[in-house]
Amino acid sequence: MPAEIPGAARVDSTAQNLKVGANRTEVYFPLLRDKKVGLVANQTSVIFRKDEGSGEKTSYTHLADSLLSAGINLVRVFAPEHGFRGTADAGEEVKDGVDKRSGLPVISLYGENRKPSRSHLEGLDLVVFDIQDVGVRFYTYIATLQLVMEACAEAGIPVIVLDRPNPNGQYVDGPTMEPHLKSFLGMTPIPLVYGMTIGEYATMVNGEGWLEGGKKADLTVIPLEDYTHEAEYSLPIRPSPNLPNDKAVNLYPSLGLFEGTDINAGRGTEYQFQRYGAPYLNREYFTFSYTPVPNPGAKNPKHKEATCYGEDLSSAPVLRKVSLEWLIRAYKHCDRKDLFFNTSGFSKHAGTDKLQKQIEEGLGEEEIRETWEADLEAFSGIRKKYLLYP
Repeated sequence: MPAEIPGAARVDSTAQNLKVGANRTEVYFPLLRDKKVGLVANQTSVIFRKDEGSGEKTSYTHLADSLLSAGINLVRVFAPEHGFRGTADAGEEVKDGVDKRSGLPVISLYGENRKPSRSHLEGLDLVVFDIQDVGVRFYTYIATLQLVMEACAEAGIPVIVLDRPNPNGQYVDGPTMEPHLKSFLGMTPIPLVYGMTIGEYATMVNGEGWLEGGKKADLTVIPLEDYTHEAEYSLPIRPSPNLPNDKAVNLYPSLGLFEGTDINAGRGTEYQFQRYGAPYLNREYFTFSYTPVPNPGAKNPKHKEATCYGEDLSSAPVLRKVSLEWLIRAYKHCDRKDLFFNTSGFSKHAGTDKLQKQIEEGLGEEEIRETWEADLEAFSGIRKKYLLYP
């Protein structure tokens, strides 16, 4: 079974009739009959089952297993960052192999190849994409989606995206990616939090001509039922090893910016993206401390085995914006400012060169947020064209 989120509410706790795309088998199974199918999936790619007693969705089966049981000719699986079963560390190379449970060949899209090659797609009639996203630009599953769409467009192979809710889908915020910073952490000029489901995002990538050469994928989105962007959605399965609960998912857009710094954001603890710290944050100002150690989600966390001083945010209020409060505070009270941004990744995470300079110059959060407004307004106009849900 995939790793469940400890303490997570049931999948239908706030949207009782919500049905994910994967559960709408009556819509997409007919499209797969008599076809050779490829599947882009991970541990979140499941079909939920209702418990006969309570009527709630308390169990699930993996989509790959369900397709095989239904007699669909599933030929091969493609694995994103963290792997097909979701156990690899962030940034850890995922290797090709065979899924022990199903016997299917697994092609890694987070190793030597980020984009399927012609040979990977050879013999396939269509590709199904079904991965739970969290709605943050630097979360790499949308980059995988875009490269899969691009490869399939080049090969003339249709793509079916099974849509899933966005747990951060209630708002749009943060700096918009500047084209010169295009990377696997951000491939399109969208804000840090873009307020779209992964199916909506796929239609936008296609419609805006963001695939290489302006190509268009033959795209079908199997939409959610009874979903709105205002719905609170509690993820029943960890979308990746270091997003262990709803609080981490909610704080990830803000604390994820620490990933591009030398500050630990809770990796190597059981409170990933719910705390931050470093040995050289001022210990007189920051009275909270913790020690990162290797664990299944982080084999080599930043400042491993060192006492880190910072903040515990596990009881922070629910956010509906990108907060720079903690990033600014950490920099202000850092005893080694020369180490803070001493990485190659901050601007790629932020999507802009400006944010680091603004923090170093001592700008406040509201001053910085004002510089995002024009881009956010422009994106909102684009986004509106591709929304599938109110």
